[in-house]
Amino acid sequence: MASTGRARVRAPELVGRGGWLNTGDNSPTLAELRGRFVLLDFWTFCCINCLHVLDELRPLEERYGDVLTVVGVHSPKFVHEADHEAVVAAVERYGVHHPVLDDPELTTWQNYAVRAWPTLTLVDPEGYIAAQFSGEGHAHALTAILDELIPVHEAKGTLRRGDGPYVPPEPEPTTLRFPGKAIALPGGTFLVSDSGNHSLVELADDLETVVRRIGTGERGLADGGPGEARFNEPQGLTLLPLELRPHVGYDVVVADSVNHVLRGVRLADGHVTTVAGTGTPWMQGDPNGDDVSGDPRAIPMSSPWDVVWSPELLTVVVAMAGIHQLWAFDPNEPSIRLLAGTTNEGLVDGKLRDAWFAQTSGLTVTADRTLWLADSETSALRAIRDGVVETAVGTGLFDFGFRDGPAGQALLQHPLGVTALPDGSVAISDTYNNAVRRYDPATGAVSTLATGLREPSGAVVDGQHLVVVESGAHRLTRIPLGAAATASGSAHRTQRPALDIAPGEVELVVVFEPPPGQKLDERYGPATRLTVSSTPAPLLADGAGRDTALTRRLTIAADVAGAGVLHVAAMAASCDDGGENAACHIHQQDWGIPVRLAEGGTSRIELVLSG
Repeated sequence: MASTGRARVRAPELVGRGGWLNTGDNSPTLAELRGRFVLLDFWTFCCINCLHVLDELRPLEERYGDVLTVVGVHSPKFVHEADHEAVVAAVERYGVHHPVLDDPELTTWQNYAVRAWPTLTLVDPEGYIAAQFSGEGHAHALTAILDELIPVHEAKGTLRRGDGPYVPPEPEPTTLRFPGKAIALPGGTFLVSDSGNHSLVELADDLETVVRRIGTGERGLADGGPGEARFNEPQGLTLLPLELRPHVGYDVVVADSVNHVLRGVRLADGHVTTVAGTGTPWMQGDPNGDDVSGDPRAIPMSSPWDVVWSPELLTVVVAMAGIHQLWAFDPNEPSIRLLAGTTNEGLVDGKLRDAWFAQTSGLTVTADRTLWLADSETSALRAIRDGVVETAVGTGLFDFGFRDGPAGQALLQHPLGVTALPDGSVAISDTYNNAVRRYDPATGAVSTLATGLREPSGAVVDGQHLVVVESGAHRLTRIPLGAAATASGSAHRTQRPALDIAPGEVELVVVFEPPPGQKLDERYGPATRLTVSSTPAPLLADGAGRDTALTRRLTIAADVAGAGVLHVAAMAASCDDGGENAACHIHQQDWGIPVRLAEGGTSRIELVLSG
């Protein structure tokens, strides 16, 4: 941090084989940016927490635009994310209005010793690292540091005010822009979440003719008629049962992802109402779904990505992608509660409250009332039956690919959608493989229905066809349910390099320092928390579990061959210096660290929550 008196470290140059976006034909260097603060945002477009940070940075960019340049360093997890055109599309999709360095080989990531998505590194006007943060929720800390350092550099004469190097690209007009999900309406039309245009669109049976648009097309959170309502990157849609609609006053529930709310839409006139969520993201320390009674609009949510009506539970199941949980919204009472998940990110089966999920992005219910879900970050297809979570396809956070066959060997790549098929099987929108796959519970096998699609993110059955939302192609496409294609048979692990660690004792240290003008919030006990586990579990012979200290002695089992993943979750609470009514803040981050056992490997792991 700026006020610690540490030795100053020169920021490494920005290098990436993929080149620059949002800079015209220029390739800016740190030397050329000297005199401005530069905030490096290490992100990847699959990561929901990275998308949260993009929203957190928007007010900072506006407030400090004459002295601060935000630079996104795109550091891919999945193979698809290393494709330059996919990065170009993602920069537009998520409204990134600052320069982006495409770093497909993680060169700059490694030069800055980054270990997690997202990570923020602040470089001062003289080219030295001033602060680093992992995770989300650090806008207030960055504000405090900038407010402290701007006068310092102004007095030294090292601050240069003016415009940054951002050059906006030319927009490409299309009817739909990065659509997310679709449902069939009773009259034979389709309702589509037009995520990039921040609205809903009803399309005719030809999948092209616009019947009507609901929403102004501008980012925002506003209720009202179709010409007044505002959305912010809406995603999942579900029709409520007929008998429920007159009572609640709306027909469709919408997961309004970036607004962190659920919306109700009345089809008769297109009126939109907010039915759950506060419009602010859920953070550690906020009440969970079980801790709320009364109005569901009183509890924050976190990037609800999909919704589906469950006839088994008589509730709307919500994929709460931002905190790796499933919630249950009952529009009848109305009420909201936690259904499954711990907020830990990973692939752990078992009872609902013990299971771990990983950015659940697709939901469907088959005729036998099984709830199926797509866990995008673990490239997994999972099912909930009789209160138990089971994994059908997928092995963990860092394994993915494109392979058909028995479910135990099949591979997906960041699927965002699942669709119940008439024969009891499930169609998987295998987004980063640009394909639609099929899982048959009867045979336990995965096959491929279609390839050559562009980032399919959802689908809906239409007679003998599947209507696929091709998000990257800005359109809906029909494919026959009986179609078949051949999978390429590839298998991958994340490009992120594994950390070599020594068997035996390893010291884990999470660095946290309160931002300027803040102190640890110890009013109600310890202000920090550290939770550690591993995959496979035997990798950690000792040191797993939860405690309040941010330093932990781990014992790495010498008899566990090969590699694994250390799961580390840290939280710290701080308050502004200012008496009883001072504002308080939660700092949090989850790390999934791929590790490899090696003689001579490190015996100390240092992770930066803020510092």
